[in-house]
Amino acid sequence: MSEQSGGSPVNPFLDSNIPILPEDATPEEKDLHWYTHVYQGDKMPQLTVRAVLVGALIGMLTSVSNLYTTMKLGWAFGVAITACVLSYVLWNALRALTGGHLSQMSILENNCMASTASAAGYSTGSTIATCFGAMMLLDPEHRHQPWVIVASFTLLTGAMGVFLAIPMKRQMINQERLPFPSGIAAATTLKSLYSEGVEAVRKAYALIAGLAFGVVIGILNTGEGTLHFLDRFFDWFKTNLFPIRLPEQVPADGFMLVEKKPLVGFGFEPSVLLIAAGMIVGLPVSLAMLASSGLIYFVLTPMLAGIDAQHAGDTSWVTSIPLIGNGTLYHPPRWGLWGGTAIMVFASLTSLALQWKTISRSFTMLRRGETAANDAEVQRKMNAIEVPTTWLIAGIIPIAIGMVVIQALAFSIHWWAGIIAVGLSFVLSLVACRATGETDTTPIGAMGKVMQLTFALLMPKQVIPNLVSAGIAANSASSSADLLTDLKSGYLLGANPRKQFIAQFIGIFFGTLAVVPAWYLMIPDVEALEKYPLPATRTWEAVAKVLSQGIDSLPVSARYAALIGAFIGIALPIISKNLPASARKFVPSAMGLGLGGVVFFSNALSFTIGAIIAFTWGKLSKKTEETYNVPIASGLIAGESMIKAVIAMSATGIQLYEKAAK
Repeated sequence: MSEQSGGSPVNPFLDSNIPILPEDATPEEKDLHWYTHVYQGDKMPQLTVRAVLVGALIGMLTSVSNLYTTMKLGWAFGVAITACVLSYVLWNALRALTGGHLSQMSILENNCMASTASAAGYSTGSTIATCFGAMMLLDPEHRHQPWVIVASFTLLTGAMGVFLAIPMKRQMINQERLPFPSGIAAATTLKSLYSEGVEAVRKAYALIAGLAFGVVIGILNTGEGTLHFLDRFFDWFKTNLFPIRLPEQVPADGFMLVEKKPLVGFGFEPSVLLIAAGMIVGLPVSLAMLASSGLIYFVLTPMLAGIDAQHAGDTSWVTSIPLIGNGTLYHPPRWGLWGGTAIMVFASLTSLALQWKTISRSFTMLRRGETAANDAEVQRKMNAIEVPTTWLIAGIIPIAIGMVVIQALAFSIHWWAGIIAVGLSFVLSLVACRATGETDTTPIGAMGKVMQLTFALLMPKQVIPNLVSAGIAANSASSSADLLTDLKSGYLLGANPRKQFIAQFIGIFFGTLAVVPAWYLMIPDVEALEKYPLPATRTWEAVAKVLSQGIDSLPVSARYAALIGAFIGIALPIISKNLPASARKFVPSAMGLGLGGVVFFSNALSFTIGAIIAFTWGKLSKKTEETYNVPIASGLIAGESMIKAVIAMSATGIQLYEKAAK
């Protein structure tokens, strides 16, 4: 879908009837070509109140869903395609309920809904669970940050991503026409839905069916004591019909005991969320996770726990495998995260270094500036619909000042260090957006680690500045990259980019409005936080701890694990880079190996089950697997994560009400 440097030029648009420009077309010719043959922004509604409100509703739900998946799995899932389908189905359902009194939304209104939902659902909460979760774990008193700080930080970093996308859009999308594959997929999905193709409609209903099933499973595997009315419902069902409650883990005590104690997360967890994630991630990553986690649980934990037992009573001995639950459970991931984190950090940084050409190309746009339009008519038309540079200046200056003020007042970060954090975030966002445009992969982890390493030098042995700076970089980079993906969809559909930008900016407010209260309701205290696997949060915590306290603070075994993990993390990308394409599939996934050290074994097992299901399905019927795998899996993830978040918030709300009543 992108223009190539050699061979015949490729049509970069969805409609094959659009004339193809020569490869050496000037920026003015590209703009005029798009404006003449693709632009539809003046021919149909786009930025309407109903589009923004429906998109905001979907975005608020998915922001809470992604908060849950970040704590459970370590990452958030893109909202664009799911939002397209949900908004289409939801609006048509409302039309049916009103007997057709509501008019059909235009395709650009639906795209506007998806932009609002994506900004609200993905661009606001990516650092709440990681940055503020790690702060909570590292705080000696495990305190929450005040809600004013969390809300301001979330809103400003998300808004920064929106405004940083302005100068990148015209260069990366209009002129270079980078693929942004998820943006193409979202635009193609919308185009199919509005063409009323049978396959597209089936995909939509497959996603809705997956969502409904995910909700049911999320309710059935709710732990006993979470909500009293659910407990009564399950008891009634068990007494009068048959038991329907799913166990939290099978077998209850795990696959084996170590030193007569069970291991946390060492069994099968009946969760379609985890299985669906494996269906999307695929077999290479899932198998690497299972191998890494299996090595830690089956081999290293029994060995290290035995050594720890031999040194019981020795106050100078630093325990390798910690005990939790008043000494009743071993927690292998709290040791495994050192090796796992080292693999992920060094693999991310090595992969980034190997993409030096991509990085260098990121900065060419800084030299080019805006389109050098000699054609006054083209310039006039494009300037009337593109987001003007004056908006960038008017938005980014108060946002940058706000970020520096928050860092200084809330986290005691020197003003000069705050300015460096904001400035470096722009550079890292530039790199992240380029990587997303070319590969559909946003190196958020690497961006955060670069910032952490930078602040380890600027403000050594200080945990909070380390986490805050990484949070600014990660959230602004993920936000700008995700929003450029939406702008790619709009570009292919002929949307007015200025109106799409406004929809994204509005979405940031709605997302913040939903995700900040959800954070406090889902995580009332550190005990609630530690019930989740927290793979990404533990990684941030580990890096900040090592950079601030030094490697001497770790058990000797963890130091060796980190050293080996660093070697693996550096070696795998280099090996993969230098192997022929046919052999690269046999190189283990560095990210999978790293995640296997951080997550529970039950998570890795469910991922692998999901990956095997998708792989087998593809072998039996490739066409149906390609058509329905992602919609079904996306629905399962959205359904279970949303209902789990609602249950967690309801439980906290009830506890607060009961406490107030007393």
